[in-house]
Amino acid sequence: MTTEPTRTLADGEPLPFATRDVVVVGGGQAALAVGYHLARELRKTDATVALLDRQPGPGGAWRGGWDSLRLFSPAEWSSLPGYLLPRHLAGREAAEYPHRDDVLDYLAAYEERYELPVWRPVRVTGVRRVDGDPAGPLWVETDRGAVAARAVVAATGTAGQPFVPEVPGRGAFGGVQVHSSAYRLPDPFTGCRVLVVGGGNSGAQVLAEVSAVADASWVVEREPRLLPADVNGRVLFDAATARYHALQNGEDAGRPYGLGDIVQVPPVRAAREAGRLDDLRSPIARFTADGVVWTDGSEEAIDAVVWCTGFRPALGFLDGLGVVGSDGRVAVGGTRSVAEPRLWLVGYGSWTGFASATLVGVGRSARATARKVAAALAETPAPISS
Repeated sequence: MTTEPTRTLADGEPLPFATRDVVVVGGGQAALAVGYHLARELRKTDATVALLDRQPGPGGAWRGGWDSLRLFSPAEWSSLPGYLLPRHLAGREAAEYPHRDDVLDYLAAYEERYELPVWRPVRVTGVRRVDGDPAGPLWVETDRGAVAARAVVAATGTAGQPFVPEVPGRGAFGGVQVHSSAYRLPDPFTGCRVLVVGGGNSGAQVLAEVSAVADASWVVEREPRLLPADVNGRVLFDAATARYHALQNGEDAGRPYGLGDIVQVPPVRAAREAGRLDDLRSPIARFTADGVVWTDGSEEAIDAVVWCTGFRPALGFLDGLGVVGSDGRVAVGGTRSVAEPRLWLVGYGSWTGFASATLVGVGRSARATARKVAAALAETPAPISS
């Protein structure tokens, strides 16, 4: 595989190539893991690879995390293949749970360490077949020119597709609404009446700091499960892995812990001990112009809502291939598209590999995908002319 370091394009500068054997769409954790394994699988070949990242700098989805965001696993359990996340990158050697900036620094160091061929900022607008030819290359269209590729790996994750549920009257509400992807600091909510919607780890972390400056309630479908203070993401991942394998073998999986359970990172622990996580509310029945109506019929005036309600796969650029189903997913065998065998998908959640949306979990899917891509290229060895 021919290698080239990351390159940042100037405004208006086109991509300097029109063909690549493999195009990876994305520049975050899943894309980097795929790039790492492709470099090893293709090291004895002349295959060309490009990672096309829409972001202006390293970090992928982590660039959009709020300022105080914490991982809920130790550094050694928050790492991509080949290189552990060092605790010293952002000068926080004593931190049990790495901060967002630790991850940003780590991902930047990772792509530099392995000289991954990342090109940015490049926005992929579509992928299509060339004249319907099932044996030829796929045409990857970008805002920097088009690229013909023998194989395409979609690794865009979900950050580009934040999800907010359709609650009646939401559009008529006159207060502030912000998704966790756009939330940064609690300061704008000081003194306000705020609802934090969503019972996962993001909801817990956002509520922990918003409740310190505002009158905040936690809106959840069911009571959140806070794990014991000594249970971190490593234990959580081990338990989830054991449960996954048990289910695969038809055994009783039990449920000691689940990936949706809440790890008590220090800010969450402090908020729980102060009683700021105790005001739980059932889902909102509907919005009014200045507040909400609860399911019991009572009304309440509020100032703002922070939606910590997750994301959906960011796969709009695949619409031209007709492979995305009504559920927003692509039918896959492993990580390979069933309908379009020149397409692979990595990092979108369990349907593209167990825990593939996590730093520590994506490596397995990335390795398997790189091997399959290398094998597919070997079956049709004639290269695309550069």
